[in-house]
Amino acid sequence: MAIIRKLAIAVLVLVLVAGVGIYFLSRGDTADLSVDDVAGTEPTLQEPEAESFPTVQIAKPVGWEDGELPETAAGLTVNRFADGLDHPRVLYALPNGDVLVTLTRAPKSDDDGEGGIMATVRGWVASYLFSEAGAAGESPNQIVLLRDADGDGIAELQRVIREEGLDSPSGLSWHDGTLYVANHNAVIAFDYELGADSVIGEPRKLMDLAPGGGHWMRNMEIHPDGDRLFVAVGSVSNIGESGMEVEEGRAMIWEYNLATNRQRQYGVGLRNPNGMDFSPWSGELWTTVNERDMLGSDLVPDYLTNVPVGAQYGWPWLYFKDNIDRRVETPMPAYLMEYARNPEYALGPHVAALGLVFTAEGHRMGDAMASGAFIARHGSWNRKPPSGYDVVYVAFDERGNPQGKPLSVLTGFLNQDGTTKGRPTWVEWAGDGSLLVSDDTAGIIWRTVAPEAEPGAAIARVSGERLPPPRELQDPRATFEEDYLRSQAGQSN
Repeated sequence: MAIIRKLAIAVLVLVLVAGVGIYFLSRGDTADLSVDDVAGTEPTLQEPEAESFPTVQIAKPVGWEDGELPETAAGLTVNRFADGLDHPRVLYALPNGDVLVTLTRAPKSDDDGEGGIMATVRGWVASYLFSEAGAAGESPNQIVLLRDADGDGIAELQRVIREEGLDSPSGLSWHDGTLYVANHNAVIAFDYELGADSVIGEPRKLMDLAPGGGHWMRNMEIHPDGDRLFVAVGSVSNIGESGMEVEEGRAMIWEYNLATNRQRQYGVGLRNPNGMDFSPWSGELWTTVNERDMLGSDLVPDYLTNVPVGAQYGWPWLYFKDNIDRRVETPMPAYLMEYARNPEYALGPHVAALGLVFTAEGHRMGDAMASGAFIARHGSWNRKPPSGYDVVYVAFDERGNPQGKPLSVLTGFLNQDGTTKGRPTWVEWAGDGSLLVSDDTAGIIWRTVAPEAEPGAAIARVSGERLPPPRELQDPRATFEEDYLRSQAGQSN
């Protein structure tokens, strides 16, 4: 009887703990600011209020009815380029007009029992969130070829061209007969000629990647010169709460040199970098980044930023350059605040910014969207009210700097009752100048275009005169003394 009584008490305690958890999860923090208030080049950053329990408001996917379409910005139309796909994520347009898409979900995780009860609880919570958000299930591990041969804006061919050797694949790149694929744990390469309806042969491993983890997508971009790959790897954790040892090789962008077969850390302190593209103004790499959670519904905004080589963006200790996250237990590296960079552009709190493309030559999105970036905001799970669930356009000035607030391109994914028809995930240019958008929970690739627009011109590269090299070394103190004496002589006249 004593054993039965103890078991009953244990069950009662678990029920009470679960009830308390559900109570707090059902409350959460309601935003004081609009998404636009926390977006742009000068976002409003409130004082942080750490949460013991995360704010949770998940938009459960219900799908699109027959004939339903997203809402478009003025002058644009939208149609289904392809549908019936199993969780499509990353889109990649090949030079011949074919489009590749990875069908993928998170890799299986093995519970070795070493994480303890809290790790088990975190696993349950993550499983619940994945399920409610429409991301649960086994990864299809497929690359699908989409081909619109007759040019009517609909891909009449959908063909699985590769399954073997894929393990939660995300990023894709192609150059000179080689298809590069970023699995969750490695970058691999296949021989692949344009127009082929299958990818055959054994993969070649180029580099290992930190596997799985909380942020499992491994997105990739090839340099326009075709000689380097850039691979984005997100963190395991929110703020390094599992220790920084498990974050080794994560929260950064890697550069892999295809000529030397060597890799290096290119940019670090990026909690979860995702979409990448090269600025048409400068040629510099830019990325979208998902920032940290559990500081309330108004913090911290995801962002869009350039990534110069060696850049440091402060995660987990700092956000937006000099804002200290005092929840982080690992000591901050010396001088981090002095050399951490401020992100260029905030995209709003918890919007889950993913796919990114800059305006490209031949685009048909109209003059109003002829100089900027298009970004898929996948949508929040931890903000009240929800944020994201759209595709936005960020205008850039003539020198390649973002400005203003995000402008809507595609909306209507989020329903008034809190459910969602789908979640925009990735963006890519089709060969005809239209913008393709993957919708992972709905299994659809959307195509949007300004049908009356002529193909847009390429953005001019910004260039200038180099500073002439100094012809001799000078002591800066002597120059200062000369200037000081000259100024004093001028004051005495």
